Amino acid sequence: MSSQKPHILVILGPTASGKTNVACNAALKLDGEIISADSRQVYKFMDIGTGKDIEEYTIDGQPIPYHLIDIKEPGYKYNIAEFQLDFIQALNDIVSRGKTPILCGGSGLYLEAALKGSSYLGIPMNEERRGELEKLGLEELQVIFEGLSEQVKRDLNNETKRRVIRAIIVDEYLKENPNFKTVDIPDFDFTIIGVDVSREVRRNKITKRLKHRVENGMIEEVEWLLQNYLTYDDLEYYGLEYKWIGQYLKKEISKEEMVRQLNIAIHQFSKRQMTWFRRMEKNGYNIHWVDGDISLKEKVDEVCNIYSAV
Repeated sequence: MSSQKPHILVILGPTASGKTNVACNAALKLDGEIISADSRQVYKFMDIGTGKDIEEYTIDGQPIPYHLIDIKEPGYKYNIAEFQLDFIQALNDIVSRGKTPILCGGSGLYLEAALKGSSYLGIPMNEERRGELEKLGLEELQVIFEGLSEQVKRDLNNETKRRVIRAIIVDEYLKENPNFKTVDIPDFDFTIIGVDVSREVRRNKITKRLKHRVENGMIEEVEWLLQNYLTYDDLEYYGLEYKWIGQYLKKEISKEEMVRQLNIAIHQFSKRQMTWFRRMEKNGYNIHWVDGDISLKEKVDEVCNIYSAV
């Protein structure tokens, strides 16, 4: 590259696409370090349910450095503004040591927040107001969302209750602080590579992975978290695995029904991830897709070649 700006390799893909394994192997070849773009892997002890797969961060006995994993206690309400600030700090740290920054994740919201930095860094979370808003249903919150400023509605979204609440609090803060200035993201170049696994393969992987996690400690992990850190309301907040396992532990549903419903929910989540990535492309993000069904070596070689060619 002729530019002296940092050059970030971005590896994205839906859940169960194998993107973390690809990113770690690419990091080994490129002398890189991983920055996680995942809204739940920031929490300590929430390992199986969030799919951290920490063992993947060791390649041939060599540990791959990673950032923004295990940085918060369970029960903490991490938000997009904090992620952006943490991302900037991790990026500057990696670049200062001459390493290759590799941003990896499946959350389109977090990935875009890192790349464009327009989600109002530095606006604090109003805990009292959030408590009030959390008592409302999603439909009620979305009615409020429609009355927010057009700028906030463009930059944020109303796909989940948590995100609607953040948007409302941001909008109210801006009205009270009209001179607020957002924090600028450092100037950098980036190359985005997506791991594209066929729908049928992805579905099979999701189902197989869920079965393995249920049989290897995911329920016990949630039980431990309930005993030491979280409430059932917290489990609802963290969604997917935690939500459905919580309902099972409260004896609201059977284990078989929990697995069935969770499997459906993860498939739906994967579909939403792909929809977000396609929308990113429509909005001008150039995503180089690699075939997720080829061998790991072929994927990693292709990723490194694309990144190095830019």
